Amino acid sequence: MSREPVPWTDADRDTTLRAIGFANRQIVTAWTAREPEREIPWTPLAKPLNDARVALVSSAAIALRDDTPFDQEGERRNPWWGDPTFRVVPRDTRTGDAVSCHMHIDMSVPRRDLDSVMPLARLAELESEGFVGSSAPSHYSFMGYILKPKELLERSVPAMIRQMKAEGVDIVVLVPV
Repeated sequence: MSREPVPWTDADRDTTLRAIGFANRQIVTAWTAREPEREIPWTPLAKPLNDARVALVSSAAIALRDDTPFDQEGERRNPWWGDPTFRVVPRDTRTGDAVSCHMHIDMSVPRRDLDSVMPLARLAELESEGFVGSSAPSHYSFMGYILKPKELLERSVPAMIRQMKAEGVDIVVLVPV
């Protein structure tokens, strides 16, 4: 089955913005007005999904318990700053193995259920059922609150992409939080 991308409409934007409150609505509206119109690339999957390797990328600032946490102190000092680094999360990570270091989400939710922000166990189930070919060895998380994304886009994203290519990833599922 071929799927064409569905264009984002003004009605979609207005419906989404109603849910986020007045101040956030003003900020998001101002940001999107500054963003130039551009085509969003659509790349069809080159192989059947049940042969494809899948990686997850979460914006929940997930770090393994023994890894360096995301820099929340820097954000406390400057609320307009967000840690532009990323963490690698192995495919067998489960609730209790990792923490969320994100000041803009309820961190108790991933503490109770990692799959709510990085569905690694659900992906493993899809793999065992043969729905997807395989879960990548590595998955990724970054802090979703980055108002100045230059370093994230110039350093972190290319580094994630290089590792995904090295691991033969065919599909990336973004898990926005």
